[in-house]
Amino acid sequence: MNDAFKALGDLTRRKILDLLKNGNLTAGEIAENFDMTKPSISNHLNILKWMIDIQQSRG
Repeated sequence: MNDAFKALGDLTRRKILDLLKNGNLTAGEIAENFDMTKPSISNHLNILKWMIDIQQSRG
């Protein structure tokens, strides 16, 4: 649970979630909204995916 709070505590990941509220975006479309490399965005997306997987496995 602590890891989930750390993951959500990151401003970039919160901004990504905010972008996704309006619909699906590709990783490239998400990256266009940030001044960082695509691999960095990919890392943030992997952490968010991990959080979702954890939540789904808990039911």
